[in-house]
Amino acid sequence: MLPTPEITDIDYDKVYEPAEDSFLLLDCFEEEKEYLQKRFTSSVPIVTEIGAGSGIVTTFLQRNILQKSIFMCTDVNPHACTTILNTVKTNNVKTGEEKIPYIVDSFQMDRTTAIRSQSIDVLVFNPPYVPAEDVPKIPTTYDDSTWLDLALLGGEDGMVTTWKVLDNLDQILSTNKGVAYILFCARNKPDSVADKMKSRGWDVKTIIHRKAGWEVLSVLRFTRI
Repeated sequence: MLPTPEITDIDYDKVYEPAEDSFLLLDCFEEEKEYLQKRFTSSVPIVTEIGAGSGIVTTFLQRNILQKSIFMCTDVNPHACTTILNTVKTNNVKTGEEKIPYIVDSFQMDRTTAIRSQSIDVLVFNPPYVPAEDVPKIPTTYDDSTWLDLALLGGEDGMVTTWKVLDNLDQILSTNKGVAYILFCARNKPDSVADKMKSRGWDVKTIIHRKAGWEVLSVLRFTRI
């Protein structure tokens, strides 16, 4: 079993605390290690985690799966942007461990809106998937107490933000080897999502599926056919 990254400097009132969904992604990438390393054996992929939060998933990928990569993490929450970098640094300065050269940065933005079209090789997204009446508005001040809501509430069916990514997946992923990993809960109707994306020309595979408390979570992998 690959080691779980440590998190030592995080404000859980403003940044999403790693939970069952976060750890499901870690298990997903442990299963996908050979697939990803073979896919990018002769290239340096650009890896982007949308809404990277604590940075635990990006750090896991950087330390254990895709070590020779460029990581561009995005989060609309400025507190998360700082936490991401802190988590990466914390897990790369341990005494006695092999030092892995890395390029990781975080960018405050909504999804991938400021990243060049078709430039991302590996996309990771643990979206705000909890159904709610509306998607929260982005706070206008740094000290606003509602930043955390953006990581939780996903509007109708919990899918408003996720569909914004799926609808633009062709413009986000690189054309040759681009691959996306997106997490869903059962209330997001992942089977229906998969069918719709297949009809658009995507190959969709469920990589991992697990009951977590009162939720049933799954991670789907999207690649071009």
